[in-house]
Amino acid sequence: MENINEEEKQEDDSKINEKDKKENDFKKPEEEPSIDSIPGVGPKTAEKLKETGYGNMMAIATASAAEISAICEIGVPTANKVIAAARSMLNMGYETGLDVLEKRGDILKISTGSNSFDELLGGGFESSSIIECYGAFGSAKTQIAHQLAVNVQLPIEQGGANGACLYVDTEHTFRPERIIEMARAKEMDEKKILSNIYVGKAYNSDHQILLVEKAKDMIKEKNIKLIIVDSLMSHFRSDYIGRGSLANRQQKLNTHLHTLSKLADAFNLVVYITNQVMSKPDMLFGDPTQAVGGHVLHHAATFRIYLRKSKGDTRVAKLVDSPNLPDGEILYKITTNGVEDM
Repeated sequence: MENINEEEKQEDDSKINEKDKKENDFKKPEEEPSIDSIPGVGPKTAEKLKETGYGNMMAIATASAAEISAICEIGVPTANKVIAAARSMLNMGYETGLDVLEKRGDILKISTGSNSFDELLGGGFESSSIIECYGAFGSAKTQIAHQLAVNVQLPIEQGGANGACLYVDTEHTFRPERIIEMARAKEMDEKKILSNIYVGKAYNSDHQILLVEKAKDMIKEKNIKLIIVDSLMSHFRSDYIGRGSLANRQQKLNTHLHTLSKLADAFNLVVYITNQVMSKPDMLFGDPTQAVGGHVLHHAATFRIYLRKSKGDTRVAKLVDSPNLPDGEILYKITTNGVEDM
């Protein structure tokens, strides 16, 4: 009799434990504290922060004191205290490799339209990353930009990200007619596709920097999953001429790239930048083509791809730098329908 009662008790305990486990499984994760809860941030200051794109704790915690000081019209020491308080309220320390691996499960991959190109990149253009494509004119840098602007709007299971696109156009090469061709090839509503691409024409490097900084205001509201800068260095090369201005140019460029990197990481989106090239006349053997921007740009890009033109509509893509993928080279083609396999 005692054995039967003991078995019944164990069965009841296991049911209770199973019930508790199910309830815990359905518990909502702890929400990030609101910026109103930061010591020293009143309602007016919080409103200013939200209006300028600093609407969450992570954005404030990763901002500089100069940025917060200018936005909130407070002193730099006070801004430092606000940033320190935001960091203390978040988990900004170390995490295990397993934690990082788990977070990597949220990474999105946007298809290029070519299976071989996607395989070269481990599945497509990766979110939380800056991907740089550089090459001479006619190497398909802008064609890929247009294709990504369409493909990002596809469902995730079809190689998209169910999101919209911000397109910073520095060379006035964005063509809605090309978007329509690519959308029709995928039997997508071209008007809907175009309405989800937000184009900003940059007229100089300062305007370009401003457009990227303003992106924070739109990312959540418009569900932006892709930022394109085509091309990154065009205005920097024309605005800063000669060796005397090189240090100032690289400093501004570095800040600009850090802003793009923070947006990619904070909002889990893809940043695609195109880059110009120059020829090295002192190089006697091999390909004299070299990307401009110097080490500042080359270190900032997560993936670097060298594009070049081949015969007819054929193009070559070479992966030259990646944190986890081997170097490789593939052929693809550009047709009326967009980027396609050979």
